[in-house]
Amino acid sequence: MTTIASFDGNQFDAYLALPPGNSGPGIVLLQEIFGVNEVMRSIADWYAERGFVVICPDLFWRQERGVQLTDQSDAEWKRAFELYQGLDEAKAIDDAGAALAFLRKHPACTGKVGAVGFCLGGKLAYLLAARHHPDCSVGYYGVGIENALDEAANLRNPLMLHIAQEDQYCSHEAQARIFAALDENPLVTLHDYEEQDHAFARVGGAHYDAASAELANLRTLEFFVRNLSGGSAVNLSALWDEHVRDEFVTRDTEATLETMVEDAYVNHVPVLTGGVGRDALREFYSKRFIPQMPPDTTMTPVSRTIGADRVVDEMIFEFTHTIKMDWMLPGVEPTGKHVKVPLVVIVHFRGDKLAHEHIYWDQASVLAQLGLIDASRLPVAGAESAEKVIDPSLPANRLMERAGG
Repeated sequence: MTTIASFDGNQFDAYLALPPGNSGPGIVLLQEIFGVNEVMRSIADWYAERGFVVICPDLFWRQERGVQLTDQSDAEWKRAFELYQGLDEAKAIDDAGAALAFLRKHPACTGKVGAVGFCLGGKLAYLLAARHHPDCSVGYYGVGIENALDEAANLRNPLMLHIAQEDQYCSHEAQARIFAALDENPLVTLHDYEEQDHAFARVGGAHYDAASAELANLRTLEFFVRNLSGGSAVNLSALWDEHVRDEFVTRDTEATLETMVEDAYVNHVPVLTGGVGRDALREFYSKRFIPQMPPDTTMTPVSRTIGADRVVDEMIFEFTHTIKMDWMLPGVEPTGKHVKVPLVVIVHFRGDKLAHEHIYWDQASVLAQLGLIDASRLPVAGAESAEKVIDPSLPANRLMERAGG
């Protein structure tokens, strides 16, 4: 814990997390309605482990010092809501601004400072961006932003908002107002998450969704790296998302090719399908890939790593084999069986275009799930390989035990 001087001459506490090496860009972490509790500290530590100096100020100090509540009981919910209702929003934003000023002067901070907030903090991150101008800001499911849209006129730096489509505290009408007011602002990036409720990124919370939380956190981390750490000025994550959307959502071959350089290539490593150059890729995408994707195909994100010129995407690829899939299963007629397999894509960029994709998966696992090889007699895993990627606590070494090792 450390102490911050408020703008009106008082002092208040904050949790400070330092990165390995004790040096890096800064992040002001703005609390949920439960205060600077273990959830907030764990988020601060997560960002610190990734190279950021993080300060999480206690914004309830004017009402009650050292608030650390959870959402585990009705009594704590009631107390948190009372504190939230009694919050002087203008002073809370100024206190967040004081934390911003503190971090900019901290010897461990390299200079640039961003902000990220959740729930109550999601709105405060938006207002902090408008009033105190951190170098970039992110808000997760901020409550009440739709009532402060006039503040957007004061934005100077990039802002990202994560919006849960089924947020019980932000109606569809309120979301529509946010999109109408902010979607065309070049400084603002809006992400909405289908079927997600409030606090979908809160680990252990009632509405936690691991896939959506992972995606939102990856987008946020890339945003901070790009705006605070001197990363690529090109948003590689967004470019990759656009390419995937053209392949799997709009299913538009020409739009897909527009995201790629003229001499791009695609290599599905296990079966050597794909193509080199725009003409070959047009043939491949239009005849062998896009129309041969089963209608129930889903891709669940596991992790995303973003470098200066490449993205590495780890996901769970899932489908029912109801149609021919020459790109993955050349010569195999539809089996009607379900497949769930880990898949990794390494995407290299040249400027703002894709230059190549190397795509890896375990073909033996796919064949085992389709009944084309006998997994009981081979050291091969089926869908359980994907399940263990999602849940690492699942048993290991089963194949060795089966073999008597």
